[in-house]
Amino acid sequence: MAGVNVEGARIWPAPDHTRLVLDIADKVDHKVFALSGPSRLVIDLENTTLKADFDKLDLSGSPVKRIRSAPRNGNDLRVVLDLKSDIKPRSFQLEPNQQYGHRLVVDLIDEGGLKARKSSEPTVTENSNGKRDIIVVIDAGHGGEDPGAIGPRGTREKDVVLKMARTLAELVDAKPGYTAKLTRTGDYYIDLRSRTLLARKQNADLFVSVHADAFRTPQPRGASVFALSQRGATSETARWLAKSENRSDLIGGAGGVSLDGRDEMLAGVLLDLSMTASINSSLGVGGSILGRLGDVAKLHKKGVEQAAFAVLKSPDIPSVLVEAGFISNPKEEKNLSSSWYREKISRAVFQGINDYFQKTPPPGTLLAWQKQNGQGNGNVSQYRIRRGDTLSGVARENQTTVSELMQYNGLNDDRVMVGQTIRIPAS
Repeated sequence: MAGVNVEGARIWPAPDHTRLVLDIADKVDHKVFALSGPSRLVIDLENTTLKADFDKLDLSGSPVKRIRSAPRNGNDLRVVLDLKSDIKPRSFQLEPNQQYGHRLVVDLIDEGGLKARKSSEPTVTENSNGKRDIIVVIDAGHGGEDPGAIGPRGTREKDVVLKMARTLAELVDAKPGYTAKLTRTGDYYIDLRSRTLLARKQNADLFVSVHADAFRTPQPRGASVFALSQRGATSETARWLAKSENRSDLIGGAGGVSLDGRDEMLAGVLLDLSMTASINSSLGVGGSILGRLGDVAKLHKKGVEQAAFAVLKSPDIPSVLVEAGFISNPKEEKNLSSSWYREKISRAVFQGINDYFQKTPPPGTLLAWQKQNGQGNGNVSQYRIRRGDTLSGVARENQTTVSELMQYNGLNDDRVMVGQTIRIPAS
């Protein structure tokens, strides 16, 4: 039987683990075990030859000091990782996909860091004054071994969306009354379930997952906003994209997660109610984001789409997925590669978020206190007219009257123009 070659290697340091990926020509029988005094990890591969060069790996930020290898028992290969401290190993193999061939994945889990992360107190967003910040958790899709979609010029989705997520976080943090948290801060993979768990740990008021996906053909273009659908996707594109994103766990190697369905009937009803309220809020904030995106970019669809994205399945946190554009479209790939365009999109996303929370701030927040006390911009707020807006609709949403808005803004009639800013008196 012909031997298997180790053809390449990659290493991905993350906050609580480091992932070593070996590109192999086929499935391989292997054993992984850890040793102490000194700390080492041993990987034994049967009937395998090393063709990769471990010396080229950048080990900075990882617990690995050095990687050595040697033939063993004639046809076998032993790989030894000299470590800075003891770790808990986990290994599995991945089938080929559109980016890679067969892979052997070895996770080096830092149990000390993992316990510290799990035991650390969640972010406390309430305070005695009832003026807490609104917490926005921003999720850069993909990462590490999962590059996401790849454009015609080789632009990787995981790189584009991480830059956008950082920009969006800066905009959120710069606004009084808001705090941003990132699910990932570097190039590593987080499984989809853990992204929503991180949002819950941070007591998020909103979860925003940022993507720049692709389609089967280069023609589709435009930005989109998605919320969760309990009944399925609203279009074939949404359905295909949802399937692609949900496969991300296979690409990243998280494996399936089975949820126990042991809830009693009352708990199930309460969960359904919570999910319905969460989806309604998601549609609301999604509509605000889409309205702002429409001012600066072409929209793929005019309304908020709904699909079964796994990353949006949080029953108690409003969650949206923003597609900044199709990286498979050459023009949009070029745009997404430029910092000015990414900032323009990020700014529109935050403006949409702020529009929504200015109207419906969560109780106990600084924005809610300002609205209740007629503060913020003095005793007035400002609103920028978007496509489809009418003065009567704006008046209704802000609990005032058309005549009051006309008088307050010196208007002779109830006609408004897209882009026009009007002042709204405090209720």
